[in-house]
Amino acid sequence: MSDNPTEAAPATEVVARVRGATKSYPGVTALDHADFEVRAGEVRALLGRNGAGKSTLIRLLSGVETPDEGEIEIGDLLLGDGGIRRSAELGVGTVYQELSLVPELSAAENLYLGSWPKEHGRIDYAAMTSGAEEIFAELGVRISPGTRVGELPLARQQLVEIARAFRSRPRLLILDEPTSALAAAEAEAVLEAVSRVAERGVGVIYVSHRLDEIRRVADTVTVMRDGAIVETVPVRGATTERIVSLMLGERAKEAEAAPRRRSPLSDTPLLSVRDLAVPPKVESVSFDLHPGEVLGLGGLMGSGRTELLRALAGFTPSRGAVAVDGEPVARPTPRTMRRLGVGITPEDRKGEGVVPLLGVSENMIMTWYGGASRAGTVLPSRVSSLGRDLIDRLSIKAATPETPIVNLSGGNQQKAVIGRWLHAGSRILLLDEPTRGVDVEAKAQIYAIVRELAEQGAAVLFVSSELEELPLVCDRVLALRAGRLEGEFTGEDITLDNIMAAAMAA
Repeated sequence: MSDNPTEAAPATEVVARVRGATKSYPGVTALDHADFEVRAGEVRALLGRNGAGKSTLIRLLSGVETPDEGEIEIGDLLLGDGGIRRSAELGVGTVYQELSLVPELSAAENLYLGSWPKEHGRIDYAAMTSGAEEIFAELGVRISPGTRVGELPLARQQLVEIARAFRSRPRLLILDEPTSALAAAEAEAVLEAVSRVAERGVGVIYVSHRLDEIRRVADTVTVMRDGAIVETVPVRGATTERIVSLMLGERAKEAEAAPRRRSPLSDTPLLSVRDLAVPPKVESVSFDLHPGEVLGLGGLMGSGRTELLRALAGFTPSRGAVAVDGEPVARPTPRTMRRLGVGITPEDRKGEGVVPLLGVSENMIMTWYGGASRAGTVLPSRVSSLGRDLIDRLSIKAATPETPIVNLSGGNQQKAVIGRWLHAGSRILLLDEPTRGVDVEAKAQIYAIVRELAEQGAAVLFVSSELEELPLVCDRVLALRAGRLEGEFTGEDITLDNIMAAAMAA
């Protein structure tokens, strides 16, 4: 085979092969003796829960990492330890979840970023525009090459990313959750572009949790679990139940050991939501949340979880009806919802949840200074006293209440963020990924805090992409997919199998 990735490949040619690849990090084996291959013109879907090993496999193929054991072949040549440059030279293109475009530059300039055509030492804009037009036409993309990328909607920016990777005529194109930030209607053009790439003999690895997309665009699906390749099956005939079973394995049974579930403390809901829409990610959602209830909201990446919570907290404009204690909220705003007793812990704890250099106590009382001030002046001694009470109540490990919160572990930071709303007296808690990035012990402590708050009459909406934790803490679970609720589970029906199947429904 030629070392030139621009040459067309035979229909059955293996364009990438992984042989016995193992990759370990401190305390975890991320990839365990994996064997994997992709053929020319094949769209291979890659499925697995968080931590299954998908990202590690992608990083090895892209040259970002090298395996501790095993080999990576692109075509019939070893990738070795040549890194990203060697991988690209052999014909691997990768499009990651996060866009890497320059908003101020045009679509054509982004396509040729770093390799602009030149004539007499100057950028040849005519050649660049012509080349961009050809690439866009080949992929069925309707974008003017001169349009500034920052002016394009997100779906079209994603198409520019794919076109940029395709411009180098790769043997293998890796797409990591290319539609996770897009609504279903917006994803249509991306799926069409993927199909056109494969039609031109390029092998495609397509990472996604959206089974409807996978059924439309993929030929085969490889399922990973705990760092291992479990099985590769044809997409045609692979039922949702079969795929979920492969993804979960024995973990489905482990997650069914749930606590005894009670009825809510009152039949009257604290929070009522009717036909809530946050275009384009949330289409129409309705539910009630009762005092004394932990209501789980499970959904995979791109399902609209965070957008829904931010709308309920008043941070994002929405359509539909929201009522607190039976009283309609005409226009939810952060101040209004906070006054009504709604508190939210954001998904991005480091970026939005804490002020890193402020003390633990300062972080926990910042939503309500009334108990820490006198005559309009915040009293440090009172801040410290209130902080110490919350630290003791939540078992937060901190040297002093004044210790900068950045010095705490992730689990203790998360407990402090929850403590902020306890201090404010919030009755409705919207917890967005409250256990993300914390260890097993901290997770158990957060579960206990959530259950205790519910027993004291709070209404908790517990949102998680780690679906296996929902049966462990929730009284009722709603499955969210593509901005709509696909299932509601109570009692013995709250199982990982049921939740996953609904969240991935196709």
